[in-house]
Amino acid sequence: MLLPYIRSWSTRIVSTNAAQALSTTTKRKILLHSCCAPCSGAMIAEMSEQGHSLSVYFYNPNIHPRLEYNLRKDENQKFCEKLGIPFIDDDYDVDNFYNKAKGMEMDPERGARCTMCFDMRLDKTAQYAATHGYDTITTTNATSRWKDVDQVNRSGVRAAKMWGVDYWIYDWQTDQMTDRKYKINADNTFYKQQYCGCSFSLRDSNQWRAEEGLEPIQIGNKHHSFYNDPIEDAKEESREVVDAFFNEYDHRNQTRDQNKAAKRQQRKNGNK
Repeated sequence: MLLPYIRSWSTRIVSTNAAQALSTTTKRKILLHSCCAPCSGAMIAEMSEQGHSLSVYFYNPNIHPRLEYNLRKDENQKFCEKLGIPFIDDDYDVDNFYNKAKGMEMDPERGARCTMCFDMRLDKTAQYAATHGYDTITTTNATSRWKDVDQVNRSGVRAAKMWGVDYWIYDWQTDQMTDRKYKINADNTFYKQQYCGCSFSLRDSNQWRAEEGLEPIQIGNKHHSFYNDPIEDAKEESREVVDAFFNEYDHRNQTRDQNKAAKRQQRKNGNK
């Protein structure tokens, strides 16, 4: 039995299993929070084919530096213009992001800082949706296997509850959706990003690159790489690659913490 909605915390979640039912019985007016064009293409295509009306909402004050922010925003906006989809450019209130991140600067990827970041952006998305006639929100953050989709969806549910709109949970990370994403990315030769977006992920990415003997990430048009091979590009986001990365990531973080603790103990012993 297909249930079009799952009740949770007094807000409606448009569920994965209801996708076909929605495509024929309920046309949604969706505000899609988008982090970038590469994560948007397949989601936009899927929603449009199901007959929903949508606009793209760009609110990402976490992206650093401003040059990287502009690269992602401008490409996203041009893609929406190409498709004839409304693009809403909201404020780059970066100071607000850093104020909220205080005390969480050293948190790992998928930690509390990421929850704060999702909460911040999806709250603003839901607020805009509620005050501009949209009934449903969702986010491109849910399509990336580099993100904890449950963490993303919990933030979406909280925001939807606060502002009285629906949050659409859908399995955007299937092999089919991932292949479709990278086909669209290659067809449009989208800019291939090398880190999540915030200054903390840039720092951590460069630390990993240094440990691997690689040059640090450089930002700017002359340093761009682009999507051009959907098969090879999709392999970079395979479940096996992502799982292996985070297993190694956790191991490296644990080793760093142990080394720091050992050095602190050595200094303490030396002062006795």
